[in-house]
Amino acid sequence: MENILKVEKIEKYYGSRSSLTKAIDHLSFEVEKGEFVAIMGASGSGKTTLLNCISTIDRVTSGHIYVGGQDITKLRGNGLNRFRREELGFIFQDFNLLDTLTAYENIALALSIQNVKEKEMDEKIKKVADDLDILDVLNKYPYQMSGGEKQRVASARAIITNPKLILADEPTGALDSKSSRMLLEKFHYLNERGATILMVTHDAFTASYAKRVLFIKDGKIFKELHKGESSRKEFFDKIIDVVTLLGGDLNDAL
Repeated sequence: MENILKVEKIEKYYGSRSSLTKAIDHLSFEVEKGEFVAIMGASGSGKTTLLNCISTIDRVTSGHIYVGGQDITKLRGNGLNRFRREELGFIFQDFNLLDTLTAYENIALALSIQNVKEKEMDEKIKKVADDLDILDVLNKYPYQMSGGEKQRVASARAIITNPKLILADEPTGALDSKSSRMLLEKFHYLNERGATILMVTHDAFTASYAKRVLFIKDGKIFKELHKGESSRKEFFDKIIDVVTLLGGDLNDAL
């Protein structure tokens, strides 16, 4: 299988020489094309810092991160901007939609930057909207949509350019249980059709939709679980067992 993401011995420090904090400690893992991987951990475990480094929001102190074989820790300027625009899709907890644009226009924005022709753009938007069941909200503004609809629009915007890797940061954090389940079913649908997804979550139910879960503790990988042939309920129970092993972190990680 092709590696889409390779994280190689990365470290991340914050602070000054007199007061250094190690957020990530010599961490390595890989994500293959078509995988759906969840990252779990308590507050302060390093999971958000890890996602920020992979998304190039933050820079590693040492080590390397490869996306599609390209060492993104060496990117600067226009090369970095091009990588973010063409290779990554972002899905945030707070949607990050532009309030003055309709759902259609929000989704179209990523294609406009790539100078996609209008007819092709329209076809792509309607296809992804159909996949995510948001055809009926394309002409609505964010204030006219439910939280679940907004997150599915944000998801459409993230995948419309067919990025190598989709990064989701607590995508169900602002949603009710029904909307969360609907969104996760759509993530599963997209993954089954080839999308590679790396998702940070504090929620065991959300993580149970992934094919693999990495548990982060003190900036290191504490445990790794593979779903394999397990049902989602069986996988959920296994995730809960590992969270329980984290002891005092239980309430933070669930």
